[in-house]
Amino acid sequence: MSLCIGLTGGIGSGKSTVAALFAEHGAGIVDTDAIARRLTETGGGAIEAIRAAFGSGYITNDGALDRAKMRGLIFSDDGAKQRLEHILHPLIRKQAKVQLRQLQDKPYIILVVPLLPESPAFRQLVQRVLVVDCDENTRIARVIDRNKMTGEEVRAILARQTPRAERLELADDVIRNDTGMDSLSEQVSILHERYTGAQSSL
Repeated sequence: MSLCIGLTGGIGSGKSTVAALFAEHGAGIVDTDAIARRLTETGGGAIEAIRAAFGSGYITNDGALDRAKMRGLIFSDDGAKQRLEHILHPLIRKQAKVQLRQLQDKPYIILVVPLLPESPAFRQLVQRVLVVDCDENTRIARVIDRNKMTGEEVRAILARQTPRAERLELADDVIRNDTGMDSLSEQVSILHERYTGAQSSL
């Protein structure tokens, strides 16, 4: 059974960049955000359940989830957020387990789960937790630039995520991502050696 590391971090921390660096070292990667996107794109496996729960107004003309409209709803309505998670999370876990089985020939697997601190079901799938961490202002600036969102919108997302201190408490390993790609690559290389060489004892 391949070692499975749960990779998590707040929005804008650089989880995808870190996962890509691990992939370059030969790690298997399972990205729950990518699974969620496939489930909610045109023809995705979650679309009809979302339509039934929220109405056709939350589905675009080409049959995908209207992400901007849904984001607006779930940030103003906790009940809506829970209904959406009730639809998506079991489907994401099912797909993640399939991918984990398919990657058992890899030296180890990185399971990217932004909501890992809030999800005991996903924590049961991993043997270690790796947190990508950086300063909050850096994260805000990255998300504004990447997603073309306002600072207020990004801070609203941050306010609803697991606090940084709690996420770090959960960590077995931490990567700092606020000093450039050279440092990031070096930290990933060190952990790659650890995960590869010490899998049997972790």
